[in-house]
Amino acid sequence: METAVEAKAGQQTASGRTGPGHARTSLWHWALALAGCGAVVATALAASPATGSPVPVHAAPSALPPAAAPDPAKAQLPLDCGPFPVKTALSVPAVLADGKPATLVAAHCDAETGNPPDAVYLLGFGTDGAPKVLATLLSERDNLTVGRLALRSDGAITGHAQGYSSEDVPRFSPDVSLDLVWTRKGGGWERTQTAAPVTRT
Repeated sequence: METAVEAKAGQQTASGRTGPGHARTSLWHWALALAGCGAVVATALAASPATGSPVPVHAAPSALPPAAAPDPAKAQLPLDCGPFPVKTALSVPAVLADGKPATLVAAHCDAETGNPPDAVYLLGFGTDGAPKVLATLLSERDNLTVGRLALRSDGAITGHAQGYSSEDVPRFSPDVSLDLVWTRKGGGWERTQTAAPVTRT
């Protein structure tokens, strides 16, 4: 890499003499060069909290063509729908911060009546190349309908969902609205939620 200051041919050197830069490079020039190289290495590596050993810094997540991501239709989603099929409501193919292809999917039982709640799963590829569920981010037991899913540039997953405060609330008029964020914690994902204005459709 280039440093901010570099002795060039014919330029006054630190010893007061002139000469080719490669022949009369001063000690402070080499100190700057080493410091610059150290900075580059520091930005490329980070210390592992557990071992203290250098590990590669993860890249930012990015979009992925659906054909290159796990297909929700080929995954065994853990929804107990009885005689009804599973319906995918939302699907977001992406490359995660660890560089692996994945798909965020919100799905529910395709019942003939009512407003079945969604579950949210993170899909990846198994060792056999088939799509598999890596994590359940939201259970259908939470009784929420998911209207938005996204992967943030810092690796967090965001979403928006609506639901009902009690069984007495009409199913066509949800009165609970939540902004959801999932962040990596250890080997899993941690969900946080904040209240948001209810939107009517």
